[in-house]
Amino acid sequence: MYKALYRKWRPMTFDDVISQQHITDTLRNQITSGKTAHAYLFTGSRGTGKTTCARILAKAVNCPNQKDGKPCLVCDICRDADDGSLTDIVEIDAASNNGVDDIRDLRDGAVYTPERCSYKIYIIDEVHMLSTSAFNALLKIMEEPPAYVMFILATTEIHKVPATIASRCQRYDFRRIRPQDIAKRLEYIAGQEELNLTEDGASLIAKLADGGMRDAVSLLDQCSVCAEVIDAETVSNTAGIAGREYLYEILDALAVKDITKILSVIGNLYNMSKDLIRLCEELITQLRNIMLIQVSPQTAQGLIVCMPEELEKLNILAGKSTTEDIMYQLSALQQCRENMARVMNRRVEFEMTIIKLCGNKNNSPETIDNSEIYDKIKQLENKLKSVSTGNFQHSVPAPPEILTANSPAHESEPVANVDIQSLKPEDMIPCSRWEEIIDELKKVSPGLASTLKDSYAVTAGNVICITSVNRFFIELFKKNKKDAIALGNTINKILGSRYAIRARCETSIEQQKNMAELLLQKANELQIETVIDNNQ
Repeated sequence: MYKALYRKWRPMTFDDVISQQHITDTLRNQITSGKTAHAYLFTGSRGTGKTTCARILAKAVNCPNQKDGKPCLVCDICRDADDGSLTDIVEIDAASNNGVDDIRDLRDGAVYTPERCSYKIYIIDEVHMLSTSAFNALLKIMEEPPAYVMFILATTEIHKVPATIASRCQRYDFRRIRPQDIAKRLEYIAGQEELNLTEDGASLIAKLADGGMRDAVSLLDQCSVCAEVIDAETVSNTAGIAGREYLYEILDALAVKDITKILSVIGNLYNMSKDLIRLCEELITQLRNIMLIQVSPQTAQGLIVCMPEELEKLNILAGKSTTEDIMYQLSALQQCRENMARVMNRRVEFEMTIIKLCGNKNNSPETIDNSEIYDKIKQLENKLKSVSTGNFQHSVPAPPEILTANSPAHESEPVANVDIQSLKPEDMIPCSRWEEIIDELKKVSPGLASTLKDSYAVTAGNVICITSVNRFFIELFKKNKKDAIALGNTINKILGSRYAIRARCETSIEQQKNMAELLLQKANELQIETVIDNNQ
């Protein structure tokens, strides 16, 4: 039975792994020195060698004849590991075995010693697919495994792995494989397989692989049955990147805002069962190529993926639009791509985006300069501040009102042992932690805390007197028992004891009404829609 090239040419030792020398050298040194970890976490994009390195590591630590950290490949353990019959190396696909019962079975099996090897090794591929309960079940055995157990986790989405798991592993980040390294490896494989692979064909496969060696070898395998000579043209035909005139028709029409032409092309493609998500992705790729040509024409040729004849078309398109236009189109199409995965009718979503791109660029009213409005608002704020701190500062303060903040669930509020109204100003101690009390109050009662803006408090004996410029604080305190209890508990938490609460407002109700009317008048002058409660 024919064996796919990517399986046949999977690296067998660390020396065969390309573009990951920073990882393979470290692993080899650990094996040589006998200082391997009990858990590893390999992360990176697909086809970069995560699972391959996991298998080589598992084989090397158990090989009785390993030298310089390399498995011998000829002993029974190496041969059985390569053909998957070694029971002491257990490989689990977390995508299909992601339940808590699967991990419990793993955990129960880990207590048994290895049958033939020094270590029992569990390789968990795509570990990010495990459920939350499965991760929790895995946590304890990973934290304190038996001396003969080793875990190797592999994932393409490291952000989905809980920190509790990642922190117990040695993490290794696999890089995307460089195109020149992929091309070199492809030429070697082609030589061994007696395939006629040209240099431009290898380079194009390497670009299309996007840093993944497995994708590159699979494409080479696919091309090998299409033509005797695998050149760039063969690769483009096999990969489906040739004959894409419809893309350039759409891009040409998009540059001149010809919506009729674009909708006609989309309609024809839809009738031919063209996947509109794929079409959107192709447009994004080509717009990216145009953007790179515009911003960096010297280096763009090495960054974009296209045929030589397509490069000339892209250069022409780059001269028809500005970089700002291209970036706007890219942003809109990327948002469209996300939306198409969720909507019921993808064609409607795609056509809406195209119509939007061919219409008004911003689809929003002309930007308004609000600097004058902001200046007037600032002047109004300053005037209100001067009114509150200037005209009313020296007025006779209202007598403090008694406020109750006790709750049946807590001890009763203490009886005041001083009369705030009869005390002299020098007998009152400013509460230095008042701002801290307000910050803590925001966590449990943000509404009440907001009414205490610009307030201050003093203490005398077991009484705390709060002075506010906002009458609404006192009204809210009286009406809402929960807010009252929250303030009393917060004061107790910060100051360490309960206080009898007194409060006064520096401005009378009539004065606050005048301020509200002034604010409304100024707001009307600025044409700002404002709602003010004169009772506050």
